[in-house]
Amino acid sequence: MALKELDNSNISKHLGQSSQYKDTSDPELLVREPRASNRTHLDIDDDNLPFDGGDTWNAYEVSGLTDHGLPVVGIAKVYIPCNSEFIVESKSFKLYFNSFNMTKLGKNQAEVLKTIERNAQADLSDLLERNVEVRVDTNEHVLSEVTTANDEWGHNYREFSHITLEEEYPIDDLEFTVYQETPELLVTVQNDVDVVRYHSALLKSNCRVTSQPDWGDVYIEIEGDKAVDPISLLKYIVSFRDECHFHEEICETIYKRLYDILKPDKLAVRCLYARRGGIDINPERYSDVSMRHFTLHDVTVPHVKTPKQ
Repeated sequence: MALKELDNSNISKHLGQSSQYKDTSDPELLVREPRASNRTHLDIDDDNLPFDGGDTWNAYEVSGLTDHGLPVVGIAKVYIPCNSEFIVESKSFKLYFNSFNMTKLGKNQAEVLKTIERNAQADLSDLLERNVEVRVDTNEHVLSEVTTANDEWGHNYREFSHITLEEEYPIDDLEFTVYQETPELLVTVQNDVDVVRYHSALLKSNCRVTSQPDWGDVYIEIEGDKAVDPISLLKYIVSFRDECHFHEEICETIYKRLYDILKPDKLAVRCLYARRGGIDINPERYSDVSMRHFTLHDVTVPHVKTPKQ
């Protein structure tokens, strides 16, 4: 059964409206949406999740003023655990961080960024009713940390021994005709290796509310007796091309479909999306903590970037 169209009436507070940027920080700008709106359709029980993980948000347009009116800029990394009942709507997230732009927040650069970090952590945790981790650093600090992470973990995720489906297999003559999520496309095969790792840069979906395109890379790791036929997996990934869902929902849908047909020993799915509106969103779901990627869940470490990011 394909995904269903979801009700967006609760999250349209800022969408389709001209945005009045406030000159003082305002947590009332934030809008949340229950994760259950998509999980119910997938038979995912919030009280018995088939995965762990979270959503890593990077906000690249963070700014405030010193007490003397000097602008300070930085980058925020936010980690929201997947066991939160709610997610935050991305335009409200952007408007919220922009509300710090004209606010005097401290006597120097460090104090301004620390104030934004402290306020954002408190406001997002209150909104989502779960502890949300936030780190705000200077651009220079993040750049140096990204360089270190890339040196230690590879230039990007393409070097993490994942097989890139559209490069590894002859696909130019294949017919791709399905552009709405269709789990029936997935075909299981016997798994003859310990771990199968697949990647595709062809993930594309659309915003659930605005229908704006979201471009991403998906990384899948499977351990168990069964795997999925690579060509069928690529066709399935392509089938999201005309779907309108949030990033988190896309990741959980891919995970749940694979989990249901494979019954794997271990499974991990990461959807790392390109930046839009000064924000990139990177949901990760895994069945075992050994499969999580530390540069995603640790807010003190900028995550290793994909080519799109």
